[in-house]
Amino acid sequence: MSRAIRLRLLPLGVAMGLMLGGMAQVEAQRAAAGPPDWPCVQRLIPELAWGTIWTGPPLDELEQDWWEDEEIGRVVRFATSRSTPEEQALARVREFIDTVDEEEAEQRLTLLFSGLFELTNRERRRAIEGIRRASRAQLTRLETVSAMVDELEERRADDEADTAEIERLSEALFWEQRTFQHRQQALPAMCDQPYLLEERLSRMVREIMARMP
Repeated sequence: MSRAIRLRLLPLGVAMGLMLGGMAQVEAQRAAAGPPDWPCVQRLIPELAWGTIWTGPPLDELEQDWWEDEEIGRVVRFATSRSTPEEQALARVREFIDTVDEEEAEQRLTLLFSGLFELTNRERRRAIEGIRRASRAQLTRLETVSAMVDELEERRADDEADTAEIERLSEALFWEQRTFQHRQQALPAMCDQPYLLEERLSRMVREIMARMP
């Protein structure tokens, strides 16, 4: 007997309990209060504040925007691209830092940080919204599964119910539960993304600050 068939033959209460276990575990592990669609252990911080990671000149005192410097723009976009491995991003930042003239160091390195911060913050916002969309989809899927369980229980209790229809609904419920479980298992890795982006930015900032005059 296949695993799928064995799972479909579980009592509905048992199958539902197994599926809900993942959701309950995530709920119990939440580190701090947050919106209902935030499923992560990590506390939700919607936006980064540059002052928490940057001790150089204030960004609002910059005389130009970072993208107006073509070289800085290329470095920033390469270093923050999702397709760029972290070590290559760091190497490109170091390479740029090494070429900056002493007289221009403060201005250009501050511009570099400004660009890295802005694009990282933008990507981080996208990651957070992706997590919240996934969480909302899971909550909707949970409601769907619950309704399917109720319907299947009613049909199984009806002596005149169509056996083929019960089997069809049981099959649909199995795959809906399986989808829920797979998506639930993917959430922790998604929850790590904002933190990993912060860490990547912090490593680049340390390189910049080591060169600041």
